Amino acid sequence: MALYATAAGLTLATVSASAQEARPMMMPIDGTMLEISADGTSTRAPDLAMIQAGVVTQAVTAGTAMRQNSTRMATVLAALQRAGVAERDIQTSSIALSPQYRYAQNQPPVITGYQASNQVTVRFRDIAKSGAILDALVKEGANNISGPNLMVDKPEAALDEARTAAVATARARAELYAKAAGLRVDRILSISESGAMPVPPRPMMMMRAEAAADATQVVAGESELRVSLSVRFLLK
Repeated sequence: MALYATAAGLTLATVSASAQEARPMMMPIDGTMLEISADGTSTRAPDLAMIQAGVVTQAVTAGTAMRQNSTRMATVLAALQRAGVAERDIQTSSIALSPQYRYAQNQPPVITGYQASNQVTVRFRDIAKSGAILDALVKEGANNISGPNLMVDKPEAALDEARTAAVATARARAELYAKAAGLRVDRILSISESGAMPVPPRPMMMMRAEAAADATQVVAGESELRVSLSVRFLLK
């Protein structure tokens, strides 16, 4: 935060006889300008989970590794569709093929096989069901799973609440500074938003495969949405 006074003067410009350029003049500020940075937050229960799921396979040849991976990935995708996940909520995020090496001292590395991987990003719009679906994917051959990333699908209303809270916080701080300086808040000169973003919760994903009673659980928790503002006040 900075508390400072500003002054502005008039600048005279030379104008040619053939053309005249009109320039806005900076009006002097009659008072003291105070700039406040403030954050506002609001909370919502997440209603969307994004999880990475895929298959990693290894084989002696590159072609075999890719074919095996494709076959197992087709089974995983079919399991997602049977679980009711819409096609628009499944997106390929990465496909990779890399050689595997054996290393020996003072010897060049030797290729011993190939590893293929195929990863998809899955959006779960019913977070409560996502754990059971992940268990089904593992049963069908998925062996590379990470996440979840929990978020609010439509955060506009929550962000507006955070904006309102940020302005109120800035105003309260301006009143405090004005009182301490023996002044009063006259008006707001400008408001600029430097950031509006969700603050991800720290979800817990527990994976157990021993029995149906010990199914994977995804605990949603609560998401915080934050807005940062910079507000300039005029004090008199």
